[in-house]
Amino acid sequence: MKLFTIAMLAISAIVAFNACEDDNKPCSNCPDNDLISGEYNPQPYNLAVPSFFPPPIIPADNPLTVEGVELGRRLFYDKILSADGTMSCATCHLPEKSFTDGKAVSTGILGIAGRRSSMAIVNLAYNAKGFFWDGRAATLEEQALLPVEDHIELNESWPNVIEKIRNHADYPLRFRKAFGIDRKSEITKELAVKAIAQFERTFISTDSKYDKVVWKNQGWFTDEEERGKMLFFFEESQIVNHPGCSHCHIAVFFTDNNYKNNGIEDVASLTDFPDLGRGAINGNVYDNGKFRVPTLRNIELTAPYMHDGRFQTLEQVLDHYSSGGHGVENEDVNIRPFPLSEQDKQDLIAFMKTLTDTSFVNNPAFSDPFK
Repeated sequence: MKLFTIAMLAISAIVAFNACEDDNKPCSNCPDNDLISGEYNPQPYNLAVPSFFPPPIIPADNPLTVEGVELGRRLFYDKILSADGTMSCATCHLPEKSFTDGKAVSTGILGIAGRRSSMAIVNLAYNAKGFFWDGRAATLEEQALLPVEDHIELNESWPNVIEKIRNHADYPLRFRKAFGIDRKSEITKELAVKAIAQFERTFISTDSKYDKVVWKNQGWFTDEEERGKMLFFFEESQIVNHPGCSHCHIAVFFTDNNYKNNGIEDVASLTDFPDLGRGAINGNVYDNGKFRVPTLRNIELTAPYMHDGRFQTLEQVLDHYSSGGHGVENEDVNIRPFPLSEQDKQDLIAFMKTLTDTSFVNNPAFSDPFK
């Protein structure tokens, strides 16, 4: 009787196995492990923008939703995007440093130092002129694709990342809620970077002291800050030769997002820059050594400065600009020497510190969801 029972169990197992393995007939009883069950009802994300800011640039094929932003927030902080699970986007973009990392140049999972400093991620929803220091990515979606497969950054492949996401306990349902997909196999790198871009477009900084005084009529600048403001915008300045800072760092964003040679390299010709910058992307030799003008919002928090992090302090930055560059033929027209006293420097720095937005860097909506 015992042998009969064992035999019957074995026959039953073989029959069940064949029912699921028959190549000619679909298995009606086998679970569909690719299917994602769950509601798809995305809610529009309310991006709060004050009246003194223009409408943000939101692509029609990637509108902001609550579900998409939250998915992007998780992907931004998740080390699953790196080959060894030790780094995420946030490793080089820390909220308390206005989404920089405080290093001259960033290093990836292999410990290899890059050539450039991590850029601040502030008000990027208003930039239509390209991303990275050299503008090699036209959109935030394109920008988010590149660090994953960069050998000196996350050093992973997108197929591996997507496989990890598809097999994750939580992500498939989140992708369904954000993008309405029905199956895990529909999760793609394109959807992943759409979510990351949605999250990054919410990084809106509009509540610095400058914003409060100038736009919201709340409080006053100190005498030092007011003098610095005049120098910055070249308002009634007694320094006749001072070109002002606002030619490139234009309010309200304190950048024009253009690419310029700001005179930091002393080279013999346009082909001798150690980093060609924009010129390496568009092939225009006159754009060699040009880099995107960074925002000065939260500049107090984003040292060291310049695309290669060569200056540790704002005093050093001002010393450079007052020296007037090196006369390379494609230097910006406003790079020329001008006198700057110690008091002038302190006044300018005091004004630049009014661009610090503590509510931005402490916003819980931008924080690590895994902590």
